[in-house]
Amino acid sequence: MRHLIDILDLSLSEIDDLIRTAEDMIDHPAAYAHRCDGQILASLFYESSTRTRLSFESAMCALGGKVIGFSDAETSSASKGESLQDTIRVVSGYADIIAMRHPKDGAALAAAMTAEVPVINAGDGSHNHPTQTLTDLLTMHREKGRLSGMTIGLCGDLRYGRTVHSLVEALRRYPNMRFILISPEDLRMPEYVLEMLETNGQSFTETSDLDEALPDLDILYMTRIQRERFSDPMEYEQLKDSYILTRDRLRRAKADMAVLHPLPRVNEIATDVDDDPRAAYFRQTRNGKFIRMALILKLLSERDGRFQLIPEDAEPLVFGKCPNARCITGSESTVKPYLRREKGHDFARCLFCDAKLRT
Repeated sequence: MRHLIDILDLSLSEIDDLIRTAEDMIDHPAAYAHRCDGQILASLFYESSTRTRLSFESAMCALGGKVIGFSDAETSSASKGESLQDTIRVVSGYADIIAMRHPKDGAALAAAMTAEVPVINAGDGSHNHPTQTLTDLLTMHREKGRLSGMTIGLCGDLRYGRTVHSLVEALRRYPNMRFILISPEDLRMPEYVLEMLETNGQSFTETSDLDEALPDLDILYMTRIQRERFSDPMEYEQLKDSYILTRDRLRRAKADMAVLHPLPRVNEIATDVDDDPRAAYFRQTRNGKFIRMALILKLLSERDGRFQLIPEDAEPLVFGKCPNARCITGSESTVKPYLRREKGHDFARCLFCDAKLRT
């Protein structure tokens, strides 16, 4: 069946169709009010969430469906030691579609390998967040009227920020897109994302100076420094206030630049920015409900299709293990690790988390 694990699971034409459907839902919500009558969404959130979890649940209710699930791993059988894959097997018997967030990289792929219903990745560790990317693309389209020929500034935690990883993967497929990657040295974009941009001949610049970058931007995508991704609290304290967007700072930006943020914010966007017409982040959260409605409809309509979870060029990892301590293969003994070799290189990558493996 069809799942959404990575934004690259969707073609550009499919993304464009989802955006069109979501915009029609915004304009004509009553036309979709009973499209999922009798259907059940399982909302499995092993990690805390407000916007993503509630927007999925609101989306299913707006389509006429129902919701079951949990919002904390401690209220599930995971607290008793149940494996992820056993939980997914059980829940597949109770629901028609699953939306899952998990703190381990690659957990969504591991879940899909076992599931008997479609799985939507609602965020897997610091790896991917494809439905946030769909939300971002819908918002950019509504704010700017296009998804091409723009300069996008990504600012803040680019190392652990799963939202920016998925967003770059999606936007690089649109024509004439330029990226300015704004972060402290310790929170630079992961190597695999930079290599992807270089391989595709994508225009990008890395900098630590937000003020210098602002005048060139059509979109500024702010992210918070994520306390929960740091093993060393002192490192977090040193980096948490690296960038703070204020009304005064916005004077450097274009009059029609849009400010996006996946939220929650801590203090990286001052509240005095909220009333600026360029502040699109609360409109962005509302858009998330409608793009998730469109996605739910799409996946439920394609349950009888075929979807290849393990690519033909993937190989079992026979010796050693994934070096990423956050990878699902290190915590779930039933998840068999796989690798994909990088063409023209002497290394491979973990199929689950994209960590580099020497071969």
